[in-house]
Amino acid sequence: MTPNKRQFFLGCTALLLAACAHQPVAPPQREPIVLPAPPAETPIAPSDTGSVLGATPTLTMPREWQHHNGEDYDDLFDRMRAGFALDEVQEPAIDVQLAWFEHNPDYLERVFQRGQRYLYHIITEVEARGMPLEFALLPVVESAFEPFAYSRSRAAGLWQFIPDTGSRFGLKRDWWYDGRRDVIESTRAALDYLQALHDQFNGDWLLAIAAYNVGENSVQREMDFNRANGKPADFWHLRLPAETRAYVPKLLALKRLMAEPERYGLEFAVIPNEPYFALIDTDSQIDMKIAAQLAGTSYDELVALNPGYNRWATDPDGPHRILVPIDNADAFDAALKTLGPDDRVRFASHEVGRKETLLMIAKQFGTTPVVISKINDLKDGKITAGQTLKIPEISGQLPDKVLLAASRVDRPETDLGGRRQRQIVYRVRAGETLSSIARRHGMPVSTLARLNNLGAQDTLVKGQRLVIKASARRLRDEGVVSGRRLLYTVRRGDTVYSISRQFQVSVSQLKSWNGLNEHHQIKAGKRLVMYVDSNRQQG
Repeated sequence: MTPNKRQFFLGCTALLLAACAHQPVAPPQREPIVLPAPPAETPIAPSDTGSVLGATPTLTMPREWQHHNGEDYDDLFDRMRAGFALDEVQEPAIDVQLAWFEHNPDYLERVFQRGQRYLYHIITEVEARGMPLEFALLPVVESAFEPFAYSRSRAAGLWQFIPDTGSRFGLKRDWWYDGRRDVIESTRAALDYLQALHDQFNGDWLLAIAAYNVGENSVQREMDFNRANGKPADFWHLRLPAETRAYVPKLLALKRLMAEPERYGLEFAVIPNEPYFALIDTDSQIDMKIAAQLAGTSYDELVALNPGYNRWATDPDGPHRILVPIDNADAFDAALKTLGPDDRVRFASHEVGRKETLLMIAKQFGTTPVVISKINDLKDGKITAGQTLKIPEISGQLPDKVLLAASRVDRPETDLGGRRQRQIVYRVRAGETLSSIARRHGMPVSTLARLNNLGAQDTLVKGQRLVIKASARRLRDEGVVSGRRLLYTVRRGDTVYSISRQFQVSVSQLKSWNGLNEHHQIKAGKRLVMYVDSNRQQG
């Protein structure tokens, strides 16, 4: 018996005993969850509801679950299951998606390992709105819980907002910050959007989910067409793009699998039903690496919790907050109070000399002209002799994911020559892997995986489409002759292999550019020349 059922049973028993003793007893108290208001519009005609096989799931929580207390569960998955509210539907499309998930348990294990950082917050937010807790699984379908995921349509973040929709729902975007990747803000916006779609489509959650993927206008247009032609207008009878026809079944398949994993021979590691992170107000901008040191956590962990920031520091115009692991929150808050604003982000001053250019200054300080221009609000990157510039003291190299996010702001959708980039779409053949396809196209497997929001070890399916950028193939064919020249100072522990991986060039190219052979040893302090895609540089 679940904790809620036990509580409900004991409450009823207490009432019955009290009635026998003619003594009034107050009913057990539970915190109410506000369910979506019933639609004000005219109910959908019977012809729109479809057959029994294609019946549209509705919000029909068992009564004892409508007020379930999330604290009653030790495992976050159990808490999520208790709030599943969409009716079971028997459709072949769901079985197809379920079969794929069932045969790729390693994929789901990796996804939930990433997602454990965010699941408690998402489940809590969905639950507070009285929405079906299946929506906590939507980021699995959207982004595989990769907050830096980026799609061909320029959708970003856990919830994959495109720029226009993000703006509609109040997600800020600027040089420093992208709210579409912010865990707190994107979750708020996604649930606002889903609720608005639910209301627009008369309480039909499946139509709302489909519209979240393809847009409400597309769904409404197909519904109008079906009604005009005397056809059912539920999700299962609409002519929608193939991606959307698979999108809703994926979510329903995940719900079915997560509801009874043992039925499919699967077992998922327990995720504790407790907060993973705490939100700390910073009051001002702060360098992310300084924040990681104050919190006593790794820089990578802090970036994973705060993926909304495009640069080495938080946005000077806000939000002035940072997420830190819950166990490090008190230490971080206390340490932060000991630092003044000038210690949170460090800048050097530089007086522009005669004949000095912005590029020369940027190379001197190990940064880029874009960064200096932004920090000093330079118009068209123009400087004059005697002018004093603020130069950020960036504490080390940024992770590839942050660099890539920054490059999309600095040079959106352009290739090495500044021209608009053309994309190649490749259809996977039987037996192919990410590694074999990457080798065929002369690109690192990590790049191919990132372009398609996949893990480097993810399994491919015959017929699956992968995006391959034209610039990657030109880098192979032209030997990166047209790439941007970059000087790199070797650090202790660096090898030719590690440097080539960091900048996504081949070992042979790196050796060729620097006249190295197998007998040459690189030493700390040596400067190496590289020609790389500018999107890989810090900016």
